[in-house]
Amino acid sequence: MKVLVEIKQILPEERILCSVADRSAYSYDASFGEYMPDMVVQPRTALEISKLVQLANRHRLPVYPRGSATSLSGGPLPVYGGMVLDLAQMKDKCEIDRENMLAIVSPGVTTGEIHRKAEEYGLFYPPDPSSSHVCTIGGNLLENSSGPRGLKYGTTKEYVIGLEVVTPTGEIVRTGGKTVKNVTGYDLTRLIVGSEGTLAIVTEAILRLIPKPPARKTLIATFEEFVASGMAITNILAQGILPVAMEMMDQQCIRAVENFQPIGLPTDVAAMIIIEVDGHPLAVEEEIMRCAEMCKQAGASHVQVAQNEEERTKIWQARKNVSPALAQVGPTKISEDATVPRNQIPAMMKRLREIGEKYQLNLFVFGHAGDGNLHPVIITDRQNQAEMKRVEDAVSEIFEAAVLLGGTLSGEHGIGTMKSPYMEMELGTVGVQLMKKIKEAWDPNGILNPGKIFPRPGQTKVVLTDE
Repeated sequence: MKVLVEIKQILPEERILCSVADRSAYSYDASFGEYMPDMVVQPRTALEISKLVQLANRHRLPVYPRGSATSLSGGPLPVYGGMVLDLAQMKDKCEIDRENMLAIVSPGVTTGEIHRKAEEYGLFYPPDPSSSHVCTIGGNLLENSSGPRGLKYGTTKEYVIGLEVVTPTGEIVRTGGKTVKNVTGYDLTRLIVGSEGTLAIVTEAILRLIPKPPARKTLIATFEEFVASGMAITNILAQGILPVAMEMMDQQCIRAVENFQPIGLPTDVAAMIIIEVDGHPLAVEEEIMRCAEMCKQAGASHVQVAQNEEERTKIWQARKNVSPALAQVGPTKISEDATVPRNQIPAMMKRLREIGEKYQLNLFVFGHAGDGNLHPVIITDRQNQAEMKRVEDAVSEIFEAAVLLGGTLSGEHGIGTMKSPYMEMELGTVGVQLMKKIKEAWDPNGILNPGKIFPRPGQTKVVLTDE
């Protein structure tokens, strides 16, 4: 193969993976779907990536950037074969600039490593996806994945102030920089963050850090009524309290977590919420007590404030265990993240219950309820064609419900392959066409992560069955 001969002139042979076993390992992510790449390469520098992308343009070879593949929307899936770039290998740089309160990192560094490094200097990187111990910062940036702390501190895009990237035509470009203020020309940094690998390949990132809050407190509250937990959340926010995080788990999630790793959670309640506040110690003490009182007013059957770091860690471990726990409930896990305005949280919770009952599906609900980012998860069996058809219809209704309530298709998982058929439902034909024009201008040969965000010709809904 001529392409392979040229690639061997760019990379040493041990960093070019072509065996069926190696390619199979890169054919899937944490979402639904499996596509075999033609080859996998492991570049270590921006220059190597630049040469590989230029080669791909000459041969019209699809290029798929990939980190740790924790994507829940099919972000790195090589839907048209081609070349997978394993960027998890690029993890040499994780520098903390204490004076400017910045982190300069390679794309393969895990988000958890950035948290640890920043805290060594008394600093704080707020974005905290549940998979932070394994997910790479490059993947986080391109999916704009944020996690529970987005309620108070905002999403990943608020913390990315500079990038080094390789463009879809192979140029190495820097956007932004080390200054907090920068309004020189178009904000290309913001355009790239959240672009799901369709506009550029990140080779280095400059992240804004903030001082680490001196104190934090966490509580856990349980409810006999599912919708009551949503009312507690909206009532707390309406009172002017802005917690770091407000997480919600329904009864099925609680039971799954207890079966997965028992920690003594009550399994006979309809819902559970976790609330954390941070800041000055006196303010934290007052706010956590106010949150506890408002939970009780909304109908909480039990409220417990963590008295020490061990209890706090135990509470958060329960939340982090939700995703792996659900993966063990059944053979096929369909994860979504429909997001609605905060005041529509109770209405969205009600609609999710109705959709699960209508289609007789095993539907679990958890998520970052404080910012309206709910994660409905359907556990099914992809071998059961009849049930998968019902899943398709249920997923469509979930997206429709979110948009009708003034929400969006995705809060942090991205569009990828799973949600692309619904883009026009939220953005309209003109909005999608405008995005396509940007993509075509940046990537004239259509080689960078094709098959993502935009629906394929004739695709009108998500298809999970073999047709």
